[in-house]
Amino acid sequence: MSNPMFHTSKSFDQDLTETTDLFLEMGALAGQQVAQAMHALIEGDMNLAYQVVEQDSAINQLEVLIDERVLLLVAKRQPAARDLRYVMAISKGVVDIERIGDEAAKIAYMAQQVAADSVTSASAYCYHEVQHLSNQVRLMLHSALAAFEHLKAERAFDVMRSDGNVDFEYQSAVRALMTYVMEDPRQVSHVINLMWILRALERIGDHARNIAELVIYISSGTDVRHSDFTTVQQAIDASKVG
Repeated sequence: MSNPMFHTSKSFDQDLTETTDLFLEMGALAGQQVAQAMHALIEGDMNLAYQVVEQDSAINQLEVLIDERVLLLVAKRQPAARDLRYVMAISKGVVDIERIGDEAAKIAYMAQQVAADSVTSASAYCYHEVQHLSNQVRLMLHSALAAFEHLKAERAFDVMRSDGNVDFEYQSAVRALMTYVMEDPRQVSHVINLMWILRALERIGDHARNIAELVIYISSGTDVRHSDFTTVQQAIDASKVG
């Protein structure tokens, strides 16, 4: 990738670029794990679900490697100002990506439970609710990583705003599943598993938002966690002026 943070030191640029590449690779892998876990759920593929659970270790290994590189960058280069924010953002972002991997493994585990369930008459509508939320959070993650790669604060802000839509869709899907189980109590264990999957997807959306917030922090120097959208926009506008 092309590093949006350019410096006179070519070795610093190389170290930063390699660390960023690993960060983005880790994020892409986490997104792939979510997609595969959902595929395992929809297709009832227990082998694929098992693979997703087993492959979580690859994300954990990348987290350790990136942490080591961040420590070396801080110790060797002693970055300041925006450079330091960038390095610290990577350090924080890997935690969110690792947790996305954990949520993907959780979805895969629940997919195994669903596939093993003796009740097989669950409606396609239930899966539609879960698939729809999955598509939204995967798009959030993809957009957050793209915003990080190119340091696009406005795109990161779009991700933050879309988190509200994910929360709404999550609540809507939960209500739909509750209605379904009231109509057919035989599906209760099946629906409970799907609700756990919905919760995991909602958490993935939260982690994608966290990554987007880090992009704005890098660009503006303002910590926008727990901030309203007006404050976020002001921080972005101020960074453009600066």
